[in-house]
Amino acid sequence: MIGSSLIIFAFSILAGFIGSLLGLGGGIIIIPALTLLLNVPIHEAIGASIVSVIATSSGAAIAYVRDKITNIRIGMFLETATTLGAITGAFIAGLIEPKVLYIVFAVLMIYSAGAMFHKRHSELPMDVVEHPVATRLKLSSAYYDKALDETVAYKVTGVYPGYAVMYGAGVISGLLGIGSGVFKVLGMDVFMKLPMKVSTATSNFMIGVTAAASAGVYFSRGDINPLVAGPVALGVLLGAQAGTKAMERLNNKTLRLIFIPILLYVALQMLWKGWWM
Repeated sequence: MIGSSLIIFAFSILAGFIGSLLGLGGGIIIIPALTLLLNVPIHEAIGASIVSVIATSSGAAIAYVRDKITNIRIGMFLETATTLGAITGAFIAGLIEPKVLYIVFAVLMIYSAGAMFHKRHSELPMDVVEHPVATRLKLSSAYYDKALDETVAYKVTGVYPGYAVMYGAGVISGLLGIGSGVFKVLGMDVFMKLPMKVSTATSNFMIGVTAAASAGVYFSRGDINPLVAGPVALGVLLGAQAGTKAMERLNNKTLRLIFIPILLYVALQMLWKGWWM
C-alpha cells in the first residue's frame, strides 16, 4: 500500500505542476494513472480528481491573485455561465447522446488548437478592441510580467463568444462528468483575446470554485477515499507551487506551445470515447 501511495504521490506532483501551469484540472493525469496503473475504481478516481482540482486551484490561486495575474472580475463573470451550463447539463442528461457531444467538442478543440498554433509566434494580443460589456463591467486590467519585465495592460473583447464557450464548458462538465479547464482557457485565449498567462491563472481560480461546488456530492456518496485522496492532495499542492513559479517565468508563447499538445491529447481522448465507446 505504501508503494501505491508513493506512485499516486509522484503522479500527483506532475498533475499539480501541469495543472497550475496551464490552468487545467489534474484529472487528465490523475484519472488514467489511478484507473489504468493502480486499478482504482473509476468513481474513486473521479473523486480524487475533484480533490486534485481543488488542491491545484488552492496552491496556484494564492500566488496568481497576489501577483494580480488572475482577473477575478472575469473569473466571477464567466463562472455564472459555467454554473448555468452545469445545471443545464444535469437537466438534459439522458436526452442527448453523450457520444455525439464528445465528437462535437473534440472537433471544436482541434479547431481551437489550430487557431492557437496559428498565433504561436504572438507574445501578446495586438489591436484588441474592447467590448462594450467589458467596458461596463471593467474587465480589462493589467499585470506585471516577470518574463518580459514589464507591466502588461490588456483589453477584453469577444465577451459573448467567450461566455458561450464557458456555458458549453459547464454543460459538458455536468453532462459528461469531465473537467472543463481546457475550455475555460480556450474561451479566454482564443475568443476573449486575453494574454495566455491571464487565461491560465484565471482558469485556475475558476476551476476551484466549480470543483468545490461538486466535492460535497462526491464526499456524501463515499467516492472520496482518504487513502487515495490524501496522497493526491499533498502531491498536487507541491506540484502546483512549482508550477506557479515556472509559469511566471515563462513567456506567453511558450505556454501556448505547451498547451497545444495537451489540447490535442484531450481532443483525441474525446474522439475515442465518442467513436468507439
